[in-house]
Amino acid sequence: MISRLLKTASLSLAAAASICAGAPAAPAAALGVSLTQAPIVMRLSNDEFRIAFGIDGGRCAVTGCTGVIRYRVYWKTEDGRTRSEIKQVSYALAPRASRTITVDRQYFDTAEGAHTTDVVKVRVEKISCREGLAASI
Repeated sequence: MISRLLKTASLSLAAAASICAGAPAAPAAALGVSLTQAPIVMRLSNDEFRIAFGIDGGRCAVTGCTGVIRYRVYWKTEDGRTRSEIKQVSYALAPRASRTITVDRQYFDTAEGAHTTDVVKVRVEKISCREGLAASI
């Protein structure tokens, strides 16, 4: 259990470092936030994954904001069948912070960990933003 926690912590820190290390920001969205780069997918076991999103605060960096990232995950089973699921994860950008990170924990399998699955693609469909609501962070 301890080794699994250390593995999870080191993967999360590696993702945070790569996302926050000055990666070029995506074009500014009309809402004021955008992704810093494509989502990062980390495998933790046969069917357990973490999906990390780096968020550029854009014009709401002064007041902060909260929102939800809605995304579609395409994944493949051992026998080659591809499936997709729509997921969402929330985020909060603290006031005066220009970037943040959020990580979603997901399991993709048809039989509770009995098979190895692969994440093929992650496509962000929508990012919501409510400015000024992160003032208590």
